Amino acid sequence: MPEQSREQDGAIAATGMGGAMDLAASEATTLERASGGPGGATDTGRPRSLWSDAWRDLRRNPVFLVSALVILFLVLISLWPSAIAPGSPLSCDLAKAQDGPGPGAPFGYDGQGCNVYTRTVYGARTSVTVGVCATLGVALLGSVLGALAGFFGGVWDSVLSRGTDIFFAIPVVLGGLVLLSVVTSNTVWPVIGFMVLLGWPQISRIARGSVITVQQNDYVQAARALGASHSRILLRHIAPNAVAPVIVVATIALGTYIALEATLSYLGVGLKPPSVSWGIDISAASPYVRNAPHALLWPAGALAVTVLAFIMLGDAVRDALDPKLR
Repeated sequence: MPEQSREQDGAIAATGMGGAMDLAASEATTLERASGGPGGATDTGRPRSLWSDAWRDLRRNPVFLVSALVILFLVLISLWPSAIAPGSPLSCDLAKAQDGPGPGAPFGYDGQGCNVYTRTVYGARTSVTVGVCATLGVALLGSVLGALAGFFGGVWDSVLSRGTDIFFAIPVVLGGLVLLSVVTSNTVWPVIGFMVLLGWPQISRIARGSVITVQQNDYVQAARALGASHSRILLRHIAPNAVAPVIVVATIALGTYIALEATLSYLGVGLKPPSVSWGIDISAASPYVRNAPHALLWPAGALAVTVLAFIMLGDAVRDALDPKLR
């Protein structure tokens, strides 16, 4: 028997089967280390996830880096506008009305003699506040309603679907003209409330579809079979895997809400003087654009750059979170 075993081992060695098996094992080990370990683990031993892969892609995306730097700058000047803008945005001198750039006023003066540079810097605070607060409100309300409709279905889903159809039928600008024209408050909250009121149906439909897709997965069905409660299944298993589309749409919509606030303020139903807003400045500078184009171009340019930065950020996040683009 020992002699027969030696003969078999020698036959295997002669045919090269043993060497092929050793080579395959070594290649598998090499591939496993290159991919980050078993199960797609990272170099630190942590399992790879959609969010870690997305963050890795975002850090390598120049579009994300540029837009993030622009947004970070806007946030900083919104928090501390006096650090780079001299004086008060409400301090005006009619003797300097429509004057061009000069010392202390690199953007010139508007029709009321106000420093265009100072008003442009302070206007960023209004735009960022409206955009961020409106986006958070829309994302929270729309996600909750859409997730409940997609999870439970039935009558709740039918009622929500018909309700979103009604809100989609309301033109946004026309709705703003009607609803905000009767508001006497001079703060940003009526404008934010209007945006939340008409903006949640879009997020709701996206959240509903994402929840319906995710709850068909095997791990959700396994949680149901093990007797997990509805709240645990929805919060622990479905929500973390269904929130990516909501984040993408909300990020892109943030720039849209900033543009909408400027549009409503331009039409006279959004923010009103003495509030400082790019839409107000654009509206005030429109009648004398030929004599003092700088009073219109600087706030309009700041608005365009801000909206573009948030849209670019949303596009980069979408590309990073979409598995089809990997």
